[in-house]
Amino acid sequence: MTSPVAQADELRLSDMKTRLGALALAVPVALTTLIGCSMTDDRSDDVPFAGTSTSSEAADAMEKVSSALYELIGVKGKASESRSGVMACAGKDAKTYFRVFHPWSFRPESASDLEVAMERLRTELPKHGWKVVSYGPDTSRNKNINLVADNDEKKAGVKIIKMAKSDPPMLSVDLVSGCYKAPDGQEVERF
Repeated sequence: MTSPVAQADELRLSDMKTRLGALALAVPVALTTLIGCSMTDDRSDDVPFAGTSTSSEAADAMEKVSSALYELIGVKGKASESRSGVMACAGKDAKTYFRVFHPWSFRPESASDLEVAMERLRTELPKHGWKVVSYGPDTSRNKNINLVADNDEKKAGVKIIKMAKSDPPMLSVDLVSGCYKAPDGQEVERF
């Protein structure tokens, strides 16, 4: 089953490299993930419908989801200042349908807090409507810990990578929405 984030990866990889600059180089595995299929109806490979919205309103909503994720981290540190972006919904009219992505990173004040932050996310996400669909090391040389979760209510998926061997150590957070439809008579604004 093709996951929502994996579908999104193909559509936004080049745009993400531009937006993330140096961070994209530091996070070569960003968004090459398997977000679980719980956001779908288990009868299709489609990305879930997230509702009708303008691009700006949907981006604001995803940034609020990111802020809530940041609060769940629960340790002192600094988040990167990145904005959300808009991408196409695979197989749908790009003038009318879109998805929102919001990649960011978190660097704890103390490297030892990285483990605490990841463990808090693993235990707190389910208490806030997220279903953790996978958790464990990836196949990279560094064996980064990956957490993938879906939130059916928010029609969003997230992949969080604990990059303990990065300099500096950090969490890479990649949030992506379901598929929105622009209001009648409006086209998707790209940013």
